Formats: sequence, structure tokens, C-alpha cells
Amino acid sequence: MTDTVRWGVLGAAKIARTALCPAIHLARGGALAALATRTAEKAAPFVRRYPGLRVHESYEALLDDPEVDAVYIPLPNDQHVDWTLRALDAGKHVLCEKPIALTAGEIDRLVARRDATGLLAAEAFMVVHHPQWARVRDLLAQGAIGRLAEVQGVFTYFNDDMGDIRQHAAHGGGGLRDVGVYPVVTTRFATGAEPDTVTARLTRENGVDVYARVWADFPDFSLSFYCGMRMLRRQEMVFHGTEGWIRLQAPFNPNIYADGRLEWRRPDGIEEVETYTGIDQYVLQIEAFNDSVLTGAPFACPLEFSRGNQAAIDAVFSAAE
Repeated sequence: MTDTVRWGVLGAAKIARTALCPAIHLARGGALAALATRTAEKAAPFVRRYPGLRVHESYEALLDDPEVDAVYIPLPNDQHVDWTLRALDAGKHVLCEKPIALTAGEIDRLVARRDATGLLAAEAFMVVHHPQWARVRDLLAQGAIGRLAEVQGVFTYFNDDMGDIRQHAAHGGGGLRDVGVYPVVTTRFATGAEPDTVTARLTRENGVDVYARVWADFPDFSLSFYCGMRMLRRQEMVFHGTEGWIRLQAPFNPNIYADGRLEWRRPDGIEEVETYTGIDQYVLQIEAFNDSVLTGAPFACPLEFSRGNQAAIDAVFSAAE
């Protein structure tokens, strides 16, 4: 391999066009090399923005491309495991959109294939690469708010387009898999803890959850959050301790939902505010992936970490039933 990770993208999904392809293009250590889509119309905006981009008419052709080192997979949720396995078998590193699997057990297959191939395979949780979350983790570890007692979160948006893939149960749709994963993954990342018990209530339409209310007990604190796709967009995370609290006003989409802003109420009563502007967490994610491929540096979201998150989401569905 050269000193550059050459990327291919399976499919012309909106998130690939608006977030990940620009990030791959800008990130240190990487280059956008190829796209797979059968539709020339869908390929057109990519080709206009990235001259020289090779367009393959099938996913298999992209995986056979010897000038592609890594693939990004933004396909429908129910296709993630299959195409991750195929990409690994083709000798490609893989960054797959969340959820990388629909059950925790499926991730065990990915871990086994990753280990057998010696390649990097990971889930695209961009939030763990943003410095505001490293800061929350450090503050909690330092006891900056005393003993953590309660975490509260929300992540909602409005989408009633029945043609959207998120509305289809057969493709692993629903709000919990789309946005509910984020309060869980950030809480686990910031605390290093795993939930013991989960209680949940889901509201479903056409077989998918459009609203979820979740309560999770961790060994030393509790997490409560709601998420859904039939409410005005809102996001927030609060970590409340015995001597202070931490609040993030744009915990999941800084620069898009609102400016990155961390408020910290210290034990002495002083409130500090830290802002994070001009930071693209997608670029940081790709740079971390490139570094891991090129140098073997640890990746912040390995499959084992993803498995723990999926186990928690599995517990939510189980509790709701």
C-alpha cells in the first residue's frame, strides 16, 4: 500500500454525497477514488465535484478494483453485514454506516472475518472522534462533576416521507436504529460503562418505531432518553453529578444542528463554556481510519465497542416487547 488510503463508495446515498465523500476528499492520508452506482444520474454530482472519480456500474466491480484500498458502505441497514463481509473477502478495509448490524450476534461474524483477514472493519460513529466527547470523557474521569448520577438525552427529527428507507421495517428502519443509537453510544464512550438493565416504550407505525422512550440502569448511574422521527428536531445530552453537570447543546451534529458548545457547572458554582467551531467530525473520523490503516494506530470505535452498543439496542427492543 502507498501512503494514501484509496477509497471507494458503495452506492450514491445522500450521506455519502453530503458528508462522507467530502470528508474523504479533505481528510489527511486518503483519496476518493471510486463510486459504485448503476444510475448515471446519481453519479453525476459526484463526478462533477471530484474529477477523475471512477464510476463502477456494480458493487462487485468496485470491490474488484485493485486501486481501491478501503470502502465506505452507506447502503440500507439490512445490507450492511453482507457487504461488509464481501468487502473484507475482497481484501478491502471497511467503514460501514451505523447500524453496522441489526443484532449483536451478527457483529460476531464481522469480528471473526476481520480477524481472519487482518483488515480494519469499523462502524461509522463519527461522534466518538469529535473533541467535545473526548472532553466529556476526561471531565468525568477527573471527577469534575463529582459522582455521575444521571444522564439525560434527546435526539429527534421530523420525517413522514413514506418513501424514505427509514420507514421500511424490511430494511431495518425506525428511529431507534437511526438516531437512538447516539445517546447510547456517547454515554458508553464517555463513561466506559455498560448498562445492566433496560426499560423501554416504543410507538410504531407501519412496523417501525417512530418514537422510543428508554431508561437504562448502569452500575453507578442511570440513562434516560427519548428519540423519534415524528417530532421537531432537537438534540441535547446532560451529565448530572453530585457536584456539577455537563451539557452539550449539539452533541451529535455540531455545525449542522447548532454550534458545538459544552457547558460545565463546576463544584465551586462557576459555569464554564467551551465552544467547538469549524470542526468536521466526519473528516476526523476518516483521518483516524486512515491512520489506523496506514500505521496500525488504535481506532476509537472498534467492532467490539460497536457490539456493546448493538447489545444495548437489542435490549431496548426486547424490553419494549
